[in-house]
Amino acid sequence: MPGSRLIDQFETAVAECPDLAALAELVDAAARALGFQFFALLHHASLALPGRGLVRIDTYPPGWAEELISEDLVGVDPVHHACRRTNLGFAWDELARHTPIGGAQRAVLARAARHGLGDGFTVPINIPGEPQGSCTFAVRSGLDLPRRRLLSAEQLGAHAFDAARRLAGFPGGGRCPHLSRRERQCLRLLAAGKSDSVIAQILGISPETAHHYVKSARAAYDVASRAQLVACGLRDALVSYEEAIPPGR
Repeated sequence: MPGSRLIDQFETAVAECPDLAALAELVDAAARALGFQFFALLHHASLALPGRGLVRIDTYPPGWAEELISEDLVGVDPVHHACRRTNLGFAWDELARHTPIGGAQRAVLARAARHGLGDGFTVPINIPGEPQGSCTFAVRSGLDLPRRRLLSAEQLGAHAFDAARRLAGFPGGGRCPHLSRRERQCLRLLAAGKSDSVIAQILGISPETAHHYVKSARAAYDVASRAQLVACGLRDALVSYEEAIPPGR
């Protein structure tokens, strides 16, 4: 089936899709029609923060996502890093154009290959106010990437993620991710210029626990720095501008 016709049929089908499980079946069938054996559609933060209402559906080999999490490899996954630097779909053999590839990054790709994942094509999803995400299509190890179908794959990924956002309850304008009470407290103190040790003293917790809450808040927003976290807090009214002015300034 020509790619454009497949995308048209997919777009029509997902409009009536009742839930993420049904969407997963539709994406899997369309991906296979394009020549891919696997797909993964997710908010990246969903790997570290399950149960937060984030999107995650995939047909990756069993155990690969669990290995990423248990071995603390999510933070060095070169595919996720590349998604932060482009809004265009990219093949994995083009990763070096978008992000530095060192030993740790090559190790992640090698581990994926041991689970049966071969070459892949990833569509970044960067929507203001929402966690970063992507839709990836991959072939089994030893097979060639269907390069003539990559444009269709990019369209499929965009339509699939849009449907997933709708089914997961993400409105068109984005939504504020849920932060726990402690995460919000740490965010406000961070905005006031407090260090982890000072936050710990104020809240009566250990510095390690304070660091964990700040890190989990960054993961919920899928941002790389504390400054970005504060900016998100300001945007979503979790922090006031008065709170974000350190004492003495």
